[in-house]
Amino acid sequence: MNSVSVRALLVRGMLAGLVAGALALAVAYFLGESRVDAAIALEESHAHDHGGGEELVSRTMQATGGLATGVLVFGVAIGGIAALVFCYVLGRIGSFGPRATAALVAGAALLTVYVVPFLKYPANPPAVGNPDTIGQRTGMFFLMVALSVLLAVAAVIFGKRLAPRLGNWNATTAAGAGYVLLIGLAYAFLPSFNEVGTDFPASLLWEFRLSTLAVQATLWTAFGLVFGYLTERLLVPAARTASSAGDRTAPRPADAVS
Repeated sequence: MNSVSVRALLVRGMLAGLVAGALALAVAYFLGESRVDAAIALEESHAHDHGGGEELVSRTMQATGGLATGVLVFGVAIGGIAALVFCYVLGRIGSFGPRATAALVAGAALLTVYVVPFLKYPANPPAVGNPDTIGQRTGMFFLMVALSVLLAVAAVIFGKRLAPRLGNWNATTAAGAGYVLLIGLAYAFLPSFNEVGTDFPASLLWEFRLSTLAVQATLWTAFGLVFGYLTERLLVPAARTASSAGDRTAPRPADAVS
């Protein structure tokens, strides 16, 4: 793939990430912010009881400008990174077209970057968690992300090397089983944090975590669909044009005989 195609795909990936970020922003605002407000109300009630401090950034700014900036910038960033991954894996993971490859990249990213770390270290709303351990909890979450991504890459490489001997299906199954096993070991040996107070409503905690999962699912699903559409419009006509040019330059049977 030449540099022009990579640049064009990078731009389309960032554009798709922006569109996906806008849709994820809508989900985060309409589905998640009410849960955040409820959690903050609980936090403020305890702060008044114990003499809490004044907030540095207003809640209105957090729920509007801050949320929009964070989600949209994140969408553009992950769109660019996913586009580069797409450039590398296209044609290397089977005979998948641009749309199917984009869907596979988006699905793998959702699974490895968010779902697997989320199952070990789920998101917590305000008023949940010990402030003294926030640095350790954040570090463990990003360590889990790194482990998940690296093990997924290793599983793909392992599966491709096993494919000539075991066949694609058996090799994929073996690689997937190895990934699940190693992730399970990481779950078992990495520290866990159970800092949810007994007075925090379990239903609110569950709804908040589901809303964060919905935001990520919307982001990656929308990215896969939009980016797949854009890449197919870019790459499929170019491939057809190159094929037509090759057919015109190839000698016809009559010319070859003469």
